[in-house]
Amino acid sequence: MDVPYRREQSAGYLTNHAARLFVRAIERRLAGGTAGPMPVFFALMESETLTQAELARWAAVEQPTMANTLARMTRDGLIESSPNPADRRASLVRLTALGRTRAAAALVAAQQTNERALSGLSAKERGTYFDLLKRVIATLEADS
Repeated sequence: MDVPYRREQSAGYLTNHAARLFVRAIERRLAGGTAGPMPVFFALMESETLTQAELARWAAVEQPTMANTLARMTRDGLIESSPNPADRRASLVRLTALGRTRAAAALVAAQQTNERALSGLSAKERGTYFDLLKRVIATLEADS
């Protein structure tokens, strides 16, 4: 006998729902800004320059999705590109001064949202949550 689908018992549904709520909360804190460029912001805060392919891997998105994100960010003056001396087919992407300012604001918004979201958990529960989530991610990454 098939077990009926219950979204409150679905890891995928609950994870996706939580992720959407995180994005909304972050965007409220950004006062009109969008969370769309956040993976690029965070990647370029860790590494000053990266290629589009590296950014796509870092954000776990397909190349066309990353290309669209980078095009919007370029249009908005958040990033700039320069030739990659190691590979003439690729460009190196870096944050502009405006991009660094917006990235810093996004980091603060993310930290505030994370703190609020986890405020009902004890330190031990937070550790357990992160450990379990990392294991789920590792399992899914190994499966892809």
